[in-house]
Amino acid sequence: MPVRSLNSSVLKWPDLLTVRHALQRWVKEAVRLHPDTLLIGYFGSYARGDWGVGSDLDLIIVVESSGLPFEQRSAEWDTMSLPVPTDVLVYTLSEWADLDPRRRFARMLRNETIWLHRGDVLAALAREALADFRAGRTEPLDPDNL
Repeated sequence: MPVRSLNSSVLKWPDLLTVRHALQRWVKEAVRLHPDTLLIGYFGSYARGDWGVGSDLDLIIVVESSGLPFEQRSAEWDTMSLPVPTDVLVYTLSEWADLDPRRRFARMLRNETIWLHRGDVLAALAREALADFRAGRTEPLDPDNL
């Protein structure tokens, strides 16, 4: 987190390299703790390169599945080891594939995200397609939306 100099009221904000190194370490640990993690990336000011003092880190995580509602999923991801405040969005693979590419937020996520972890998304898609087939659902996921 930002630190205040002992004899100054000025905050010292972590630089980009410090944030990226901490994030890379965090991703390794997060994948170990959450083996169903398919994708982890960051977007927003740190991805665009226009971050500054006070900027938070915006993370996107795609997991194979989750029994929790979208709003509660980020609580399972401890980001306290990261040097800046962090917002976490956790999508299931189905939700990620279903994001409407015509919506501005979805386009921004797809165009701006810098991916740090890419798990076996194709195997997860195959498992989901097989489950859909067995359940009699005929609309497969569109791999072009990933």
